[in-house]
Amino acid sequence: MSVYDERPWLALYGDQPADYTLEFDNALDMFRAGVARDPSGIALQYFDGGITRQELDELSDGLASGLLANGFSPGDRLAVYLQNVPQFVIAMVAAWKAGGVMVSINPMSRERELSYLLKDSGATVLVALEALYGEIGVNVVPDTDVRLVLTTSELEFQTRADDRLFAGMTRQRHEGTTDFSEFIAEHRGEVPPPVELAPDDVAFLTYTSGTTGVPKGAMNTHRNVVFTAQVYRDWVRAGRDGPIFGVAPLFHITGLIGHIAVSMLAPAPLVLAYRFEPQVVLDALVEHRPTFTIGAITAFSALLNAPGFTKDHFASFTSVYSGGAAISPTAEKAFLAATGKQVHNAYGLTETTSPMTVTPFGAPSPVDPTSGALSVGVPAPSTIVRIQGDDGQDLPLGEVGEIVADGPQVVAGYWGKPEETAANLPGGALKSGDVGFMNPEGWVFIVDRKKDMINASGYKVWPREVEDVLAEHPAVRESAVVGVPDEKRGETVKAFVSVKPGSSVTPEELIAHCKERMAAYKYPRSVVLLDELPKTVTGKILRRELRG
Repeated sequence: MSVYDERPWLALYGDQPADYTLEFDNALDMFRAGVARDPSGIALQYFDGGITRQELDELSDGLASGLLANGFSPGDRLAVYLQNVPQFVIAMVAAWKAGGVMVSINPMSRERELSYLLKDSGATVLVALEALYGEIGVNVVPDTDVRLVLTTSELEFQTRADDRLFAGMTRQRHEGTTDFSEFIAEHRGEVPPPVELAPDDVAFLTYTSGTTGVPKGAMNTHRNVVFTAQVYRDWVRAGRDGPIFGVAPLFHITGLIGHIAVSMLAPAPLVLAYRFEPQVVLDALVEHRPTFTIGAITAFSALLNAPGFTKDHFASFTSVYSGGAAISPTAEKAFLAATGKQVHNAYGLTETTSPMTVTPFGAPSPVDPTSGALSVGVPAPSTIVRIQGDDGQDLPLGEVGEIVADGPQVVAGYWGKPEETAANLPGGALKSGDVGFMNPEGWVFIVDRKKDMINASGYKVWPREVEDVLAEHPAVRESAVVGVPDEKRGETVKAFVSVKPGSSVTPEELIAHCKERMAAYKYPRSVVLLDELPKTVTGKILRRELRG
């Protein structure tokens, strides 16, 4: 037996369960239980508009009934091309009630990307914002299997129409489309026939970022969704004290589980604000007083640096978690100083349906004394996390290798891609592509992505370590480190840095800062100052865009 099978982290669980039994066979039953417990409670709060759980049940009933009346069959796919609006959740639940699978699509996707996702998933229904369909979808849909297009507006389900988000927006009707709300109204009061959803049925497809090839549709099952919602509720304290704020994009696995799924399970209100705009988010925090959120540290940094930010904006929170992008110890301390709240670490991927490791609520993550990295937690309940070498063999505790996870949150595979499934999910365990190590107590530390390692004169340089050192400089807001070609060294280290408002620093000062604190082969030979670093919509910094 491997040391990992002995689960050295169990001693850190405290009162938390080491293993889980699913409370529901599927996510739809989980949703319905929440409706039964609190039918008049708010399910979705969108600016000044609130939708109760009973209303959400009725709206999704109407949509599901309409879908079935228009030829939607069990197993069919419904694609959602929306921002953080109530229609996203209505469409998701309706897809389940009709026995189908939801496909979440990044609203930043352009024509080529949307075309690929619709064709790869074989979606027959598309729910899209009117503006997105008019700009992008209208040119794509005719060449896909989509038979029904339902369009909607971010102006619906609220009356405030904040000019900071919605200035100049008007309703648009497009030929060949049907209005989302009118479609539901036509079938309001109808109840779809009972549907049998098994734990291993696919709840939704979430697409990987495609950094190592074309995007792959991870098949997140109902078992995956219910299990990880329970982890969020019990380990992360999500939804147990009050409203959840949806700071992460709903299309992303963090939003799907850490916002939507756990709000159904708790149940707790989910507060939505269309898209991330710091001033709008700060106002919403004061107005709705949420108690939990999870998002990228870059989003939290933007809030802390926004004009008018005070500690009061986070006064209502009892639990704040960060995932999706690495946190440096400096960023963790800065958040605590600014808000008075401890930000906890969690780590997972699309293929682990959000968390594979979690920092137990109330306990700060330890910092590794050698690398200076902040731990991303201990393995979630019922989960085995291993560190493996290139030969696929388990490495001793403390040694650096690829992080591999096996548990109820790991997806069944990639949609229509058996070869990729076999390569990345051998035996049902996920090879994460992240490099890290586990200490003897079971805390997991991420070093970096395997593909981001820099080879400078034969020495390995992990960008994360350099970025953590840069974060210690008082003027640095964010940084990204990449390897660039070098005639003498093969590769050398280059850093891109954005500076905090009101601060100033020169590239030479930052190079000297790192040189004093790192081995000679590690410190950056050049630094470029940028106003903003390129990021994904989820807040991950795009190193690949900086390499060019």
